[in-house]
Amino acid sequence: MEFVTHSPEQTRALGQRLAAALWPGAVVAFTGDLGAGKTAFVAGMAKGLGIEEWVTSPTFTIVNEYEGGRLPLFHFDMYRLGSAEELFHIGWEDYLARGGVCAVEWSEHVAEALEEDAIRVDMTRGDGENSRVIRIKGVEL
Repeated sequence: MEFVTHSPEQTRALGQRLAAALWPGAVVAFTGDLGAGKTAFVAGMAKGLGIEEWVTSPTFTIVNEYEGGRLPLFHFDMYRLGSAEELFHIGWEDYLARGGVCAVEWSEHVAEALEEDAIRVDMTRGDGENSRVIRIKGVEL
């Protein structure tokens, strides 16, 4: 499925819509350039899961955990990881076992560690300054 959003609010709303279709243990693998709107999309997912906490990019912490919603949300940023092996050193399997949703920015850095049934979200800039083209595979909205 392909969607075009024209503002950060619309990008968050699409993330919120995706959250309604997620299940315990779901992995959402994001690809897209810096500034493509990945964190805004994840913020929408958090809202859709009923999480009230403000979502920030986990660039320097690798993972931010958000609880208090229908499912916990584990927001990963793999930009600084050198390999999929490093993902296992930070407890990836433990996060999967906790029954939450794993949102993985820069998933291409750890592609070999992700299951084939992961939901894929590719985000690119559109024609306008705030336009984004968002392609989602692996789930029906």
